[in-house]
Amino acid sequence: MTPSAIPLGSWERDPRRYWEGFTEALTAAGVDSPALVLDTSALEYNVADLLRRAGGVPIRVASKSLRVRSVIADLVARPGFAGVLAYDLDEARWLATESGITDVLMGYPTVRASAIGGFLADETATTRVTLLVDSVAHLDAIDAIAAPGSRPPVRVAIDLDASLRALGGRVHLGVRRSPIHDQDAALALGRSIVDRPGFDLVGVMSYEAQVAGVGDDVPGKRAKNGAVRLMQRASMAEIRRRRGRVVAALRDIAPLEIVNAGGTGSLEATSHDTAVTDIAAGSGVFGGHLFDTYRRFRPAPALAFGLDVVRVPAPGFVTCAGGGWIASGPPAPDRLPRPVWPRELHYVGTEAAGEVQTPLHGPGTEGLRIGDRVWFRHTKSGEVCERSSRVARIARTADGTARVEALTPTYRGEGKCFL
Repeated sequence: MTPSAIPLGSWERDPRRYWEGFTEALTAAGVDSPALVLDTSALEYNVADLLRRAGGVPIRVASKSLRVRSVIADLVARPGFAGVLAYDLDEARWLATESGITDVLMGYPTVRASAIGGFLADETATTRVTLLVDSVAHLDAIDAIAAPGSRPPVRVAIDLDASLRALGGRVHLGVRRSPIHDQDAALALGRSIVDRPGFDLVGVMSYEAQVAGVGDDVPGKRAKNGAVRLMQRASMAEIRRRRGRVVAALRDIAPLEIVNAGGTGSLEATSHDTAVTDIAAGSGVFGGHLFDTYRRFRPAPALAFGLDVVRVPAPGFVTCAGGGWIASGPPAPDRLPRPVWPRELHYVGTEAAGEVQTPLHGPGTEGLRIGDRVWFRHTKSGEVCERSSRVARIARTADGTARVEALTPTYRGEGKCFL
């Protein structure tokens, strides 16, 4: 199913009913604020759109961007999805052994001795989880916990840097991840893995953050948007060529199973890379407001959180309890949650989103009273689940009436705190 086959949700047709429906559903179910909600109709819209944009390339679920185990397991079991991209080794082991997910790729290296030791002692996890490395030192850290003859073979993938470099490396566009950037470096590390007892080279992972994580349709930034699009086209052309050469060279020394790349923001572009076996995506499932600045797609606001108004300190101002659910990344206004209902609510510049209280001002405060609820969208997605033990799954009837379908635990609700 494609989004064109799905009727527009009330988030566009009737936003008042969409957002106030959350309040009505939670009130009827006796769920207090701060409340995290997940609208199942909006989630299904987003899932269909991700599959459309991936163009038939399997999507690997980025668990960092969700952090709700039941949602992750549900997606992995669907056609068009394949495995998980995990962010912590204890998390990867938990998903592999307790959720039965048979293909978990680590998205980051680890050197934490306790996590490595538990993993090496778990025969199920070692067959289902692939560790990520970009240095021989990562192999050394594993061998320091258990020598090759005393443990099962460890599946590993190489993290290939996908940044765009120019002017002899003086210009670096992308994230600072792996030192493995070119074919020679990848092949040298690959040979070290293949020649070393106790390790199996099974994959390559690369993340073109400068495409997947940068919006190209920021309001009021026409010139910058144009420059970003030019950069992203050049970057994708470069990484397709370079990744193809690296993968071909590594396949000469090892039977690679996994070539993972991309993210929610680059699905269309990454899907054209014939070297790639699956594309990572997660944030697009919940639809954080970060993606409102992308020209290529516009996800539905499936995940949101509601806060209570607890003060009316002056005309034109209200104060909500809590609210400082800030996203990671460079400190800037786009890392803040966005108040979306009532409309025309704005942060107070001297306070913004506070840990225990968030003052707001603007025309949207008119009519708000103590005890009313204000709705926010988070910047990305999964991080907000660290602030709540549960998420209220909201179902809607044919006439749009919302109800709480279930209260589902987040990672925190299951007692997990990985990073």
